[in-house]
Amino acid sequence: MRRILTTLLAAAIWTGLRAQTLDPADYIYPIRDVDGSCSANFGEMRPGHFHAGADIRTGGVEGKELVAVADGYVSRISVAPGGYGRAIYVTLHNGTTAVYGHLQRFREDIEQLLAQERRAQGKNSLNLFFGHSKWPVRQGEVIGYSGNSGSSSGPHLHFEIRDTRTQRLHNVVREGIIRPVDSLPPRIAKIHYIEIDSLPGGLCVRRSPESYTAVRSHEGVYRLTREEPVGTGRKGYFVVEATDRRNGVHNRFGLWRVTAWIDGERYYEYRMDGFTFDQSRYCDAVSYYPLQLATRNEAFRLAQTETAPDDFYTAMTDRGVVRTAPGQTRRIRIEAEDDSGNRSQIEFDIRGRADEFHAAPDTLARIIRPGQAATLACDEKMTARIPAGALHETLACRPEQVAAPRVDTGLVALSPAYRILPPATPLRKTMSVSIRAEIPARMQPHAVLARRTAQGKAAYAGGSCKDGTVTASVYTVDPLFVVADMTAPRITANFKRGADLSHSSTVGFRATDNFSGIASYALHIDGEWVPCERYPMTGRLCHTFDTPPAHRSHTIRLTVRDGAGNTASWEGTFYR
Repeated sequence: MRRILTTLLAAAIWTGLRAQTLDPADYIYPIRDVDGSCSANFGEMRPGHFHAGADIRTGGVEGKELVAVADGYVSRISVAPGGYGRAIYVTLHNGTTAVYGHLQRFREDIEQLLAQERRAQGKNSLNLFFGHSKWPVRQGEVIGYSGNSGSSSGPHLHFEIRDTRTQRLHNVVREGIIRPVDSLPPRIAKIHYIEIDSLPGGLCVRRSPESYTAVRSHEGVYRLTREEPVGTGRKGYFVVEATDRRNGVHNRFGLWRVTAWIDGERYYEYRMDGFTFDQSRYCDAVSYYPLQLATRNEAFRLAQTETAPDDFYTAMTDRGVVRTAPGQTRRIRIEAEDDSGNRSQIEFDIRGRADEFHAAPDTLARIIRPGQAATLACDEKMTARIPAGALHETLACRPEQVAAPRVDTGLVALSPAYRILPPATPLRKTMSVSIRAEIPARMQPHAVLARRTAQGKAAYAGGSCKDGTVTASVYTVDPLFVVADMTAPRITANFKRGADLSHSSTVGFRATDNFSGIASYALHIDGEWVPCERYPMTGRLCHTFDTPPAHRSHTIRLTVRDGAGNTASWEGTFYR
């Protein structure tokens, strides 16, 4: 009885959290002097995560004023080369927290405190937290300036609203905080049908998708290019491939809701009202992951996998499985809706086929279930440890050795490649992979794992070597192999040695690497460590002078280390 009551209480609490909505009157727009258009919306499905906020365009420039959307206080600032780069968190008195990402800089008093803390701790990346009395802010007060820091491919503001207590993210467009101009309904590109069969042990086996192109009849109404009914098996589900557009911009956007009916009865509905960060990787279960990797649209699986939480579905019958008897004709209707309320729909008939799909079990495969941990091995040289909760559905796995790709100059392949899980399998948690190889002593400090991409090239996967075994924690299911990366990063200064920088506010470099990427960096001026910003998308490193010119010569040294332990340094002088 206690367990039942606990379950009901938890469900009631989640339902209450899900039902909470924002009052747009509480908030003002987070950025000044922009046209109000966006380049990405909340909840977009991307491989590995849902997009957590709205990306507001800044006209391709940096330095737009960011303002507190409501009364509150600055509770956190963070600085990192990746992710949100420079980010500021404002805890609001109404129970929510506003998050601003990819800043160029914070307002001056916060910048001064950040500089002090970085020098005191000797760290370029920091997370600083504050109580309500340190940085109180009023609605409309400037807190920073927009930029292009972190994992940003162009100047913009990443903006979020979170519930302060639960950290659940709100859909800021659907709830009226961000109001883009949008009168365009979603575009439905394709419909895919996937027939399934269930094997003993809970394994679901799928046939290859059967794909059908959709075309627009008129605004908001689509049809298939074929006239005859879509042939279906006894059991299967549909995948709808769709995208959304907005007025005045060329970006693609994610959908808010997708609904499906069969013979007039609603059997599936997905809705993106919000999520917590621990749910973000369920994006790969909501989508049909193999197709999501290959398309610029969103690929909604109109069915619920074993682990996909109910939170994303407001309707679900028979887990989305469509059943048709041989010769039976049924009517399918699918509707796609964006976060501004624009809708599109498509309708078509399906007819049950006479032939029956029966999958043959692979008697040599290992069955792995989502709730169980598993250890897989191959050739006594590869071991993979998969934690419980890593998989989205039950899989049949048979690790195998495959050929490693040819590698570029500067890399040495030291093992065959190993495929551990079936291709295009998404992971919710990392698996630990260890590969033992014959690694010369001089290469062991630089030995890492690489993955063989779909294009047959080597890409960095990480890890480190100990006693001839390289171990890494990875999300990828691409074949993995051992390589030694023997090439150090390359550093180029944006000034000549001895240059006069008296009229410059910054000093900068460009650092690139052939394979494993920049892992750490340190800048010293006159032998003293100084803060340095890194912009990974462009390879740029930059120090902003925080003291006036002394009108003398200074020494400068930048040291960079890549992910495989290779280091490079640049030394010189400048006058300032």
